[in-house]
Amino acid sequence: MATFTVIIPFYQREPGILTRALQSVFSQSFVDFDIIVVDDESPHNAKIELRDADPTWLERIRIIEQKNGGPGAARNTGLDAVPAETRFVALLDSDDVWLPDHLTNAFESMSRFGAECYWASMQASEEFYYHFGMAQLEKTEGGTRLSEKPLIIELQDLASVMLRNWSFLHLTCMVMSRPVFEAVRFEPELRLAAEDVLFFCDCILKSKRTILCDEPGAARGMGINIFHSIDNQSPEFLRQQFNTWVALDTLEQRFSNRPGDVASIAGYKNTARRQALWSQAGRMKRRQSPEFGLLAKWVMRDPALIRAAFELGAGKLGMGARERSAT
Repeated sequence: MATFTVIIPFYQREPGILTRALQSVFSQSFVDFDIIVVDDESPHNAKIELRDADPTWLERIRIIEQKNGGPGAARNTGLDAVPAETRFVALLDSDDVWLPDHLTNAFESMSRFGAECYWASMQASEEFYYHFGMAQLEKTEGGTRLSEKPLIIELQDLASVMLRNWSFLHLTCMVMSRPVFEAVRFEPELRLAAEDVLFFCDCILKSKRTILCDEPGAARGMGINIFHSIDNQSPEFLRQQFNTWVALDTLEQRFSNRPGDVASIAGYKNTARRQALWSQAGRMKRRQSPEFGLLAKWVMRDPALIRAAFELGAGKLGMGARERSAT
C-alpha cells in the first residue's frame, strides 16, 4: 500500500548496474514506495544481481521475468502489475540514478497543484549535452510559474512544444498519477525508436494537468548497455529508423487538425528517411547488400521514401559534378 510504485525495466550485461539504480531509490527522502523490476530476459539476471541484497530491500522489490520484448514491453508489464492502492508511478531506467529529492518534489508538487503528469529536469552532463532543463525551456517558451523553489512551470500547449524539441523530457524523470498510468501504454513494436516520444505525447494529452520541475530529478547512465546504443552501421539501424517513422506517422495522425504540429512531425519523418537511406548507401559502400525486405515494407507504407532516395541521389550526383569541375 505504497504511495509510489517504481518501475524499472531491466536488460543489462554487467553486474552492479541495477544495484546502483536501486541504491538511488532507497536513498530517496520520500520513503513510501514499492518497486517492480521487470527482467526483460536480461543476459545478467535480476535475481542473480539481487541475491545478496539487503533483506529490507527485497521486502519492497517484486521481480517479474518475461521473454525479451524491449523496454516498452517491459514497462507495460510493470504498469499492468501496479497495485490498486498506488497513487503515483515513477519510471527509472536501470542504468540511470535518481537524485535524493526526486520523489519528494514530485509528490509535493503534484499534490499541491493537482497534476496528473510530472517531469523533473535531467541533471546536466557533457556526455548527454542535448538535454536541457525546465528553466531554459521557460526562457524560450514562456509558461506560467507555479512555484519558485523548486521552480515549477506549466505550459499551456506542452504537446506542441514537445514536438519541436523533446530534449527536456526523459522517462527517468517522469511521474504519473493513476488516471494516466491506468490508461496509457507504450507501443512495444516501436522498440529502439521513438516509442518514448509517442508515450510522452499520449500522457500529456490524457493528463488534466502536467507540470515541469527545474530541479534535477535524475542523472543519466554513462552509456553502459543502454537500450538505444545503436549507430548507423549497426544491423538494427534501419529497423530503428523505420520504427521512428512509424511512431512519427502515428503522432501525425494524433495532430492531424494542427498544421504547425504536422509540419514539425513531417520534418522529423524526412530526417528518418534520409538517415535510413544513408545507412543503406553505407552498406553498399562496405560491399554489403541493402536490406531490401524492410525497405520494401517501408515503401509500401511510405511512398515518399522513393522520392527521398531520388533527392539524395541527385544531391550526391550534383556534389560529384561540382567536385569534378573544381578540379
